[in-house]
This record gives sequence, structure tokens and C-alpha cells, in this order.
Amino acid sequence: MSFSSSSVSSHPLAVYGWDEGWEAEFAPYAEQGLLPGRVVRVDRGLCDVITPVGTVRADTEFVVPRDPMKVVCTGDWVAVDPDGSDPLYVRTLLPRRTAFVRSTSSKRSEGQVLATNIDHVVICVSLAVELDLGRIERFLALAMSSSNGEALLHKSALSWESGAQPVVVLTKADLVPDAVTLAYLVQDVETTAPGVPVLTASATRGEGLDVLSAVVGGGTSVLLGQSGAGKSTLANALLGEDVLEVQAARDVDGKGRHTTTTRNLLALPGGGVLIDTPGLRGVGLWDAEVGVGQVFSEIEELSERCRFHDCAHESEPGCAVRSAVDAGELPVRRLESYRKLMRENQWIVAKTDARLRAEIKKDWKRKGAQGRAAMEAKRGRWR
Repeated sequence: MSFSSSSVSSHPLAVYGWDEGWEAEFAPYAEQGLLPGRVVRVDRGLCDVITPVGTVRADTEFVVPRDPMKVVCTGDWVAVDPDGSDPLYVRTLLPRRTAFVRSTSSKRSEGQVLATNIDHVVICVSLAVELDLGRIERFLALAMSSSNGEALLHKSALSWESGAQPVVVLTKADLVPDAVTLAYLVQDVETTAPGVPVLTASATRGEGLDVLSAVVGGGTSVLLGQSGAGKSTLANALLGEDVLEVQAARDVDGKGRHTTTTRNLLALPGGGVLIDTPGLRGVGLWDAEVGVGQVFSEIEELSERCRFHDCAHESEPGCAVRSAVDAGELPVRRLESYRKLMRENQWIVAKTDARLRAEIKKDWKRKGAQGRAAMEAKRGRWR
């Protein structure tokens, strides 16, 4: 079955991202008389879905999965019963193209899907407080690793494994005293995020919004960041009206309360779709080895020149990474951050991989034995 581009572009859901691909995916359900729709908000088993006949309230009872990664989420495309109940029922979830996932705070091996079918991950970082480069690296690692869990997508522009291009936006730029300082801050973040666009914006002054609007004007973008990063203020500026509630951040640490408590999908007046999310206090990695590798691409490239293929970049002879640190070519902070994220991701994966857990325990025992042997050697010299 083929679909004309003109019929798709004139579809009532075109402004929400409906395209030929989604029309093809939905075709079997259209034959059953179901309505296509995109989830704009989820709240305790119910969701608001924008459909060709308007926004409807729908129950997700019929698509409650055993896998928490397949729970209906903001950004999903679904098939809805056209009538017969109030609320209506979501009958099925269309396959996701991408999903932004973080690990939960529980000890169980679960991920939490924050947004789906996204094209841009906009990481908001407030300039009202000191930059936390490690947190930016963490957000980027997640952004570059998100996928639909079945097949990783590739974008020709930058070939991010997530299929969604990350963008860092330094918000509240009006609080930086001068242009020279702002330029240094941008440079610091660009070094931390190689290959990622770094933009500055001031929602209160309207500065930088034209560039950001051009970036998010096509496809679906999700705003991520800590509470107080200015996500809701930025979203309102892009929307051209005060749709989302805004609260002032604390002067002490620049942090804010969770102004946004749900994830909301909103159509932008200049084109594109925006998903605003609550501020994230914890940003746990979820199967993010690919993302970590891309964020620290210079370390990955250096490691290819190490003498041993499994070099841990600690005390092994012929380590190209350590040599770069000693020569001042690689900041110690970057290496320490890389190690930390790789260890954390390894533990996340090990929760569901018995073989990897055994390898980690074996490595611990080996390092413990080496440490004890080193201590015994020192004691022998002291005697």
C-alpha cells in the first residue's frame, strides 16, 4: 500500500509528526476502524491523546504490558477505539522509533521511559550556577544511547546511535556578566560535548530563541535538565505564550521545585513538537555504553592505541590514554568521568546479565589479590 505525500501533509495530525511511515504502520488498524493518535500526556493509567477528531481522554487498560519499558508514554503513537466508552480505550501501541530511557532508583533492573519518538534531545543547563560538566556528560550519554530496544537508528548528519540528535542549551545567558565569560563557558561545554551543538539562550530577553526554534522546528524535541534549569520558561518562549507554570529557582543553589509534574507534548507555532519534562534529580544510566563511548570519543580513539585491547587505563604498560593524561593532552577530569560512567553502566547491564556479573566478581577478586600481594611486598621491604 502506498501513500501520497500530499495526503499525509494535509492530515490533521501532521503538525504532531504524522508522516508516511506512521500511516503505513497504522494501516492495519485503520481497516479495523480505529483512530490514530499521539499521546500528549499520561497520568495514572489514563492519557490524553490528540486524534483527527480532537483531544480525547483514553484508558490504557488493554495495553498494560509486563515489560515496564513498553508502558504508554508521552510521545507514543497509538490506536484508539473511536467510540463506545468514556474514557475511550487505547487498543495498541505502534512500534517506537526512539525512546529516551533512564534507570529507576529502585534496585530492580528496570528502566523508565521518559519520552518516545523523539528527533532532538535538548539538554538545558542553567548559567545561574556553576557548570557541572560531569552532569552534562551524563545527560549526553543517555541521549546518545536511547533507542527503541529493537534496532538502533542512525541519522546521517552526526550518526548518533540514538537516532535523536542531542543539543545543549545554556539557559539564563543574561545572568552572565560579559560576552567574554559567556564564550569561555560555551567553549568548556563544547570540549565536554564533542560534535554536539552548544547554544546559549535567554528566555527573558528573547536571545538565542531564533536559532533554537530553527533546530526544533522539524520533528519532535524533548527538553531535559535539572529543576531550575529554565525548561518551562524556555518552552513558553518557544510556544509564544505562557502555557506551562514557572517558579523561581532558589538563589542559594539555583535549584527549583518541580514546576512541571507530568510530561507534556505541545505543538510549536513555527513547526515541530516539544515535550517538556519534570526536572530530573537523578540521571541514572540505562544500557548507555554506546552513548558513553560517543561522549568520550577522544578516549575511545586513544584506547585503540593501547598495548592491551582490554586496557583499563590505570597502571597497565603501554597505555595511550594515561600517556595522553601525563602529556596534558587529556584532562584528568575527563578520564575520571569516563571511568565512573563506564563502571555505573556496567553494573546496570550486570543486573540482567549473569555472565557479566561473574566476570565483574572475578575481576574484583583479581584486583584484590594484586592489592594484597602489593601490600605484602611493602611489608617485606619494611622488615
